[in-house]
Amino acid sequence: MASVDDLLQSIADSPDGPGIAAIFDFDGTLIAGFSATVFIREQLRRGDLSPREFVELMSAMTNFGLGNMGFSGMMAINAQFMRGIEEQTYEEIGEELYQRQIARLVYPESRALVDAHLAKGHTVAIISSATPYQVEPAAKDLNIPHVLCTTLEVADGQFTGQVNRPTCFGQGKVDAAKALAKKYKANLDESFFYSDSTDDQLLLERVGLPRALNPSSKLRALARDRGWPVANFGSRGRPTVGQFVRSIAATVSLVPTFAAGLPIYALTGSRRDSLNFSLSLFADTASALIGLNLNVKGEEHLWSHRPAVFVFNHQSKADVVIMAQLVRRDMAGVGKQEIRKMPVIGKVLELGGVVMIDRANSASAIQAMAPLVEAMHKEGKSVALAPEGTRSISPRLSRFKKGAFHLAMQAGVPMIPVVIRNAGDVAPKGDFVFRPATVDVEVLEPVDTSQWQTDTIDDHVREVRNLFLEALGQPLEPEPRSSGRKPQAAAKTKTKAKAKTKTKTKTKTKTTAKTKSTKPAKAKSPAKKAAVKKPAAKKASPKKSAATKARRTPAKSAAKVKPKLRSGS
Repeated sequence: MASVDDLLQSIADSPDGPGIAAIFDFDGTLIAGFSATVFIREQLRRGDLSPREFVELMSAMTNFGLGNMGFSGMMAINAQFMRGIEEQTYEEIGEELYQRQIARLVYPESRALVDAHLAKGHTVAIISSATPYQVEPAAKDLNIPHVLCTTLEVADGQFTGQVNRPTCFGQGKVDAAKALAKKYKANLDESFFYSDSTDDQLLLERVGLPRALNPSSKLRALARDRGWPVANFGSRGRPTVGQFVRSIAATVSLVPTFAAGLPIYALTGSRRDSLNFSLSLFADTASALIGLNLNVKGEEHLWSHRPAVFVFNHQSKADVVIMAQLVRRDMAGVGKQEIRKMPVIGKVLELGGVVMIDRANSASAIQAMAPLVEAMHKEGKSVALAPEGTRSISPRLSRFKKGAFHLAMQAGVPMIPVVIRNAGDVAPKGDFVFRPATVDVEVLEPVDTSQWQTDTIDDHVREVRNLFLEALGQPLEPEPRSSGRKPQAAAKTKTKAKAKTKTKTKTKTKTTAKTKSTKPAKAKSPAKKAAVKKPAAKKASPKKSAATKARRTPAKSAAKVKPKLRSGS
């Protein structure tokens, strides 16, 4: 059995450049489970699939599973139920379903493999029997530039009820891989293919470096006979009973740890000491129950300037435990008003100094945070909050709201960015269960807010957000064209800013428009820089891909269509 580290090492040992292809199956390999079930439920909900048609489709899928029907036949039955529906509708549905349901099914381990291949400059692609509406949103999120899959025929913007043939299944996947290799001059004999099923046996045998991820029993036996590396990922899919019980215990541990601090309050009369004891105890107890470990860089910045406004990117409910572990004492927080309705826990959080705000009303939210300004001034408390406002479904940073920035200005305290890289490994948005993981955290240098003004708040939001983007290796947010203000670095704390007044700002411009494979930007620690890089240019809108063109082939030419390459996904 191979570990993720073993697989990553084999990637590191491989040659650099596009001459090596890294091909991934989708369902069961990049994500846990099957995206088709998500789409079928949505078709039923929308009324695109009647109960009678649903029964017919389930019968076709069963016959396919039993080997009584070919894949193309099954897809033909599915396609006929979509006749007359606008393709754009399903493009939008695909994006929505990915954000709402499928994104949290992405294996963190598979994401790490994709990132490793991209870093080596390999030709990275998804080759899947699924449709573009299932696969392309995931490819975009994972930065995978090439998608080859089964396409449905489209005429005048509507599905015709036919499938473009050959479909991307069995030998069709091999043909698609050969087309990819030919176009990008990749050598399949030195290339990788990751799959979970013997449905992909032909392509697994064609490449030089086959990998069985989360394999079926049949593929596991085949891989054992052939000596192929096998890896199982437990970060997604059905949780164990133990994980479920530990997750409940971690969630409710807030109550007994709060109660544990009451004797201190009773004996000393110090509410502050009581809450600090409870906060530290909760952080340690919940982390132990979850199996959460932190790998922290820049830990000294957690203590150099207090009180402060700690801002963090929000991916997971585990962020609450992570921030408690980092800040440890004298902390107040901000939460959505719905938390107040939670039995017992909501009241405990309120008593602990968490301010509940209405995220839909920015004006009332700013007013509601007034007690936090007083707590920072009078009690020396720091505040931790997520400027994104809610959890993001993937590691991609969402837009920032301004509440944290107004709070820092009103309180006259520095802002400390806390970059959390992989909290989604512990509990992605929508999951109740916590899973054991090591989370990487980088605490950036404190940002001086003493010179901030309300009329330039948008600039400060963009500058701090760019610090996060740079640390996460994501494209920087450009300055609005209408603004005559030059890009400036987010100011550091007073003491550090004075020491660097003579430092010249250096900026570089990088072109981000790409049409082939994508390499993620290497993150450079903002702690070592006096200025934020000049924002990168916006990506050029790619032309319609060949896969999209294939979907628009009229019915009369369907028999001639082959799986096409899709670039710039």
